[in-house]
Amino acid sequence: MLVIVDYDAGNLRSVTRAVEHAGGAPLISADPQVVRQARAVILPGVGSAAQAMERLRQLGLDQALREVAGQGIPILGVCLGLQVLLEHSEEGGGAGTDCLGLLPGTVRRFAPGPKVPHMGWNTVALRRQSPLFEGIADQSYFYFVHSYYAEPPADTVIGQTHYPTPFCSVMARDAIVATQFHPEKSGPMGLRVYANWLRLAGLCS
Repeated sequence: MLVIVDYDAGNLRSVTRAVEHAGGAPLISADPQVVRQARAVILPGVGSAAQAMERLRQLGLDQALREVAGQGIPILGVCLGLQVLLEHSEEGGGAGTDCLGLLPGTVRRFAPGPKVPHMGWNTVALRRQSPLFEGIADQSYFYFVHSYYAEPPADTVIGQTHYPTPFCSVMARDAIVATQFHPEKSGPMGLRVYANWLRLAGLCS
């Protein structure tokens, strides 16, 4: 069972359609017991890390996600989903927001200079080989909408994007992978990312 986590963070239908187009059969659920039974999990999202974490805790999904991660269940984070997988976010005012802690690193706001949010098409420069990008050329374009970015250890970075300095746009550790861009809004290359992840998760050939 492939579960797309519903925690009131938007864009569930577009993710579902894209995953179905790529060969998956996802179930949208806000039930932590359903998440615990999943063979693979997608954590999408748009909006605020602080609000997202509050809602995940209210629903009991934070603990369910930690449990499935501990079992080595494949997890794909998308946009805000990437950010809440990390340890901490500067978003939320004051001391920021403690996140799920399933990936190492901190989420930081873009420095003054470029227009924020970073919105539109931009390239991903591959920093190491990954089956997530099989059949996808280096410097391919993907669609971004975000004001914060991940700052993780170098050994977790698969791809980087410039805006105007490099930031991590794809990362992975163990069975968890995450993209700052939206594959479901990124045309054929985004659908290829989903199809590759479905194969990695053992959900299709």
